Amino acid sequence: MDNEKDLFKRVRKIEIKARGLSQQLFSGEYHTAFRGRGMAFSEVREYQYGDDVRNIDWNVTARFNHPYVKIFEEERELTVMLLIDVSGSNNFGTQVRQKREMIAEIAAVLAFSAIQNNDKVGVIFFSNKIEKFIPPKKGSTHILRIIRELITFEPENSSTDLSQALKYFTNVIKKRSTTFIVSDFYDKGYDDALKIASKKHDLVALRIADHNETELPRMGMVNFFDQETQRRICLDTSDDEVRSAFRKAYLDHEQQTLNLFSKFGIDNTLIFTDDDYVKPLMKLFKLRGQKM
Repeated sequence: MDNEKDLFKRVRKIEIKARGLSQQLFSGEYHTAFRGRGMAFSEVREYQYGDDVRNIDWNVTARFNHPYVKIFEEERELTVMLLIDVSGSNNFGTQVRQKREMIAEIAAVLAFSAIQNNDKVGVIFFSNKIEKFIPPKKGSTHILRIIRELITFEPENSSTDLSQALKYFTNVIKKRSTTFIVSDFYDKGYDDALKIASKKHDLVALRIADHNETELPRMGMVNFFDQETQRRICLDTSDDEVRSAFRKAYLDHEQQTLNLFSKFGIDNTLIFTDDDYVKPLMKLFKLRGQKM
């Protein structure tokens, strides 16, 4: 019973924060950055000075012997998919919170932003297999289910296979969607799957990282445990060569990932576990809005 109460409090806490952020900060930017499928016919009205003559409805104009124009409205409804990496590396966090906690909060904010714009939201949890698929739906009850899963979900596997996740996503979601891939992207060999998915869907990559993954702190001899491979290794973090190799590995991974996103035209941002995620998300939304 206590666990249920604690879970309810956690869900409620993240709901209040996510709902507030999506209402106060993201609603307008989200709408601009993630538009609907196109323009749909709405009605016909009399021509007014300044109307685009290309929108004149000649059949109605001929019938009434007076110019009428077609009015179009944006088809607002979107399908928004969240591809959530639940592999072992997301249990890492040396600052304010683990990557997993950051991912849950960001996903909740995106879900509320989508639902306020009357969009459908679905989720795919993945490790090196598809852990869970929640089909896209509307409504606050659906969002609360997603938040509950984000907080409590325990994956069966710990390693990562982005290629398999992307292939599954491409096969199961037939209609074009706006899709947020939330991961640290510590994987290789997903180039082809990413290319295919990016042609069919509007992909946005949210890269979640911890500052101590970018550079080793000087702590002497330290035992490390790899959450994904389940291997242990002892490193001398005071050794400059070790620190240099660690830093180079991070920078190489970062550059390769950015090159891949650039190649396929995928918008992305980097968010650290001890940073405010609002700023990078707002910057990303604004940049997308300017390109529309």
